[in-house]
Amino acid sequence: MTRALQLAAHGLYTTSPNPRVGCVIVKDGRIIGEGWHERAGTPHAEIHALQAAGEAARGATVYVTLEPCSHHGRTPPCAEALINAGVAHVVAAMSDPNPLVAGGGISMLTLAGIQAEVGLMEAEARALNPGFISRMTRQRPWVRLKTASTLDGKTALANGASQWITGEAARTDVQRLRARACAILTGSGTVLADNPRMNVRDLDIGRQPLRVVVDSTLRTPADAAILPALIACHHADPAARAALEQAGAEVIALPGTGGRVDLAALLVLLAQRGVNELHVEAGAALNGALIKAGLVDEWVAYMAPMAVGDAARGLFAMPPLATLADAARFKLADVRQIGDDLRLTLLPA
Repeated sequence: MTRALQLAAHGLYTTSPNPRVGCVIVKDGRIIGEGWHERAGTPHAEIHALQAAGEAARGATVYVTLEPCSHHGRTPPCAEALINAGVAHVVAAMSDPNPLVAGGGISMLTLAGIQAEVGLMEAEARALNPGFISRMTRQRPWVRLKTASTLDGKTALANGASQWITGEAARTDVQRLRARACAILTGSGTVLADNPRMNVRDLDIGRQPLRVVVDSTLRTPADAAILPALIACHHADPAARAALEQAGAEVIALPGTGGRVDLAALLVLLAQRGVNELHVEAGAALNGALIKAGLVDEWVAYMAPMAVGDAARGLFAMPPLATLADAARFKLADVRQIGDDLRLTLLPA
């Protein structure tokens, strides 16, 4: 199963909107076939492994990181293929959270007389697919917030200068986070201040994540570098909307309070479009709004060993708190040095 998980990780950047899955087929103590899901619409991991094993798959044991599918999607059911191949035993790391499967694959195998079980290295398998699990069980993407700040929690000087707070190694690491995401989210303030492209560079992954801008009043210029993108607004001025659509943007008006976009509704919309993991790189306003709404699932904080003082710009624009008990709290999941900087990975406490 460890080997199957390693294989599944080969699809980290490419399987969207499908899950990352690896498969190993073993017979007489020897691996006779292995494979992983490479891209949506192409054969699943089990099919690649069965093709590699050939006739030797009859009577073999299959280790797969996700329950074999039991429904017809873009490809036929993998459970059916395993039955036809005559395997004797299937071990899945975790059940498929997709309601179209959700135990159906294991049931199909069991009814065919194949010994089937679930749960071996489940935690490791779940860690590979937080977005797919979130989309299937919560109908919203896994939201990964990335920030880059000084040691005293500042993202830019008072005059807006921010290039570069973190070093080259950290910026390269961020490209890998972008690459694994289905979509990248930012706010109109960041677009106006920095005119970013918010794309994946230096990694040939064969696709670009969907770019999404939260822009309540459609301030995004029609020549912004981030276009084409999906722009979520609260009020769509007809002239501004027409200019943005002419530039290749898709503009969607979403309800909200106080003239702001309903961020929870935006997440539901993105999930409906197959977004598993949503990578956020934004300014203090959108960062603060996501934290305040409890919509951040993972916070990746890059911290440079420098201090710039309290007049510089902070990470989160949030209302003042009356007590520390009201603070948004996180727990450390990982700490490591990236070049000269620190990378903290945090989960909601």
